[in-house]
Amino acid sequence: MDIKNKTVVITGGAQGLGFAMATEMATQGANLALIDMQEEVLATAKAELSKLGTQVNTYVANVSVESEVEAVFNAIEADCGNITVLINNAGILRDGLLLKAKEGKVIDKMALSQFQSVIDVNLTGVFLCGREAAVKMVEAGDGGVIINMSSVARSGNMGQTNYSAAKSGVVAMTTSWAKELGRFGIRVGAIAPGVIRTTMTDAMKPEAKERLVKMKPVGRLGEAQEIAHTAKYIIENDFFTGRVVEIDGGIRL
Repeated sequence: MDIKNKTVVITGGAQGLGFAMATEMATQGANLALIDMQEEVLATAKAELSKLGTQVNTYVANVSVESEVEAVFNAIEADCGNITVLINNAGILRDGLLLKAKEGKVIDKMALSQFQSVIDVNLTGVFLCGREAAVKMVEAGDGGVIINMSSVARSGNMGQTNYSAAKSGVVAMTTSWAKELGRFGIRVGAIAPGVIRTTMTDAMKPEAKERLVKMKPVGRLGEAQEIAHTAKYIIENDFFTGRVVEIDGGIRL
């Protein structure tokens, strides 16, 4: 698929990996619809991306709330026309151990709210946005591409019961949707990043960052642009569907 002049919707698109992917799509001539929770961050992203000569529309919405997701996709269709690509990128972290024990006595455990908040955004949010994008794509009759952001942590990672469960579910949904939506000309793929260099990793203690780097055969952290390049590949490769691409520098959790 040629990205030029297509409408690309990116959740969590105003910062981090989302903004990197938005920048890549803009350089390819796509029209952007960015969804985020923070109006100020969206405004900054729009100003920066507009310099690349692309159309940028921004929307404030909580991807875990069904009514807001339905409304925002209706608004995007009204403003931008047919939706061709969705990148399900919005996500949160609420890390913690399942339980903590001292001298045989459990002194703390993961709260249901801590588990559920991550499931709501990282799994239910992907479901809701994917469903609404698919509705618009099917009704438009022009096919499309849905990309879901998973993680190398989908195989399970200490301290990430909630996150790992959600990211594993994202891959299962990706495979299911690819099988269901292929007859409508809709392809569905997933990206599973490893540790990517961000403002959060930049702020880590040097010794902690060094441990992460040593775990990777490539000897460095990933770059956001490398994830954006993978999204571009999935969109442009018309034979890609139902699979997850690991971009993790060879790390295995």
